[in-house]
Amino acid sequence: MREYKSNIPFPKNIRVILWDFDGVIMDSMPVRDKGFEIVLSNHSREEIDLLLNFHRENGGLSRYVKFRYFFEEIKKERVSEDEVNTYAQKFSVVMLENLIDQQLLISEAVSFIRMNYEKFNMHIVSGSDQKELRHICKELDIYQFFHSINGSPTPKKKLVQNLLQENNYKPEETILIGDSINDYEAAIENNIGFWGYNNPSLKQVAANYIQQFE
Repeated sequence: MREYKSNIPFPKNIRVILWDFDGVIMDSMPVRDKGFEIVLSNHSREEIDLLLNFHRENGGLSRYVKFRYFFEEIKKERVSEDEVNTYAQKFSVVMLENLIDQQLLISEAVSFIRMNYEKFNMHIVSGSDQKELRHICKELDIYQFFHSINGSPTPKKKLVQNLLQENNYKPEETILIGDSINDYEAAIENNIGFWGYNNPSLKQVAANYIQQFE
């Protein structure tokens, strides 16, 4: 096994780590909550709160899914693809104004990445917008630690499947680190290991959980 700096007992055969972003590498959820509030400010507080509950329970889903859920499931209205994309673009503007902040990075996770990126093949698989995510990572000087940075609108399950196929990664040598049930489901569907982090409720479903990286 390639030696790495950590007290986490990853299996000795692990060569690939897929990282979720929000809640794992960056503490961005409060900023994203505010983004939905701003973009949907012309709707009722009750409706926005229902959307925020869905958003918090499904951190791994993209904003495109969440805006469609807002209109179709909460407001019971039809919404076009163009309308969803317009809301998503407005949301992205708010995110780029507020997420390029070193203080939002989760220091222990980033420290692990910095110390071990040469020991593992690391990729980001996120529900966040891919273009936006790559820009944020470049601005925060963490882009270079990852072989690729992947996000929505491609669903996370498909992102993981694509990475495994395109890089000929073996599922038994690959794990996903995430903080939501959607991350867990993406890992299980692709037959790779899952390690929960920063969400104690995942202990109820996940066999492996990271209390802290340091």
